[in-house]
Amino acid sequence: QLQLVESGGGLVQPGGSLRLSCTASGCTLDYYHIGWFRQAPGKEREGVLCISSTDGNTYHAGSMKGRFTIPRDNAKNTVYLQMNSLKPEDTAVYYCAASPPRYYCSGYAVGYPYWGQGTQVTVSS
Repeated sequence: QLQLVESGGGLVQPGGSLRLSCTASGCTLDYYHIGWFRQAPGKEREGVLCISSTDGNTYHAGSMKGRFTIPRDNAKNTVYLQMNSLKPEDTAVYYCAASPPRYYCSGYAVGYPYWGQGTQVTVSS
């Protein structure tokens, strides 16, 4: 059974950077599409980025395009969310999720059966 654990969240000032990690156990993570999602209080869960296990490309969503990337370290069975130029509106709980390769590397949460516990990111001065 695939299990995912996120870490690296915290408090950062606007314009700063954070790197979140998502480490897998139970399976080899590179078999799956890996999506990052976020959810602010009272709002819907929002797709951030997905890295495809099929073509290796990273697919961006909305305002995060150009600011966030997904480095990968297969030896550590870990993917990261590198967040730069952070804004207050980036404040949310961030989740990593895994989707089987038969599905699309999408921003729809319903397509991801495996989820981490979430890590809080707060962007504030």
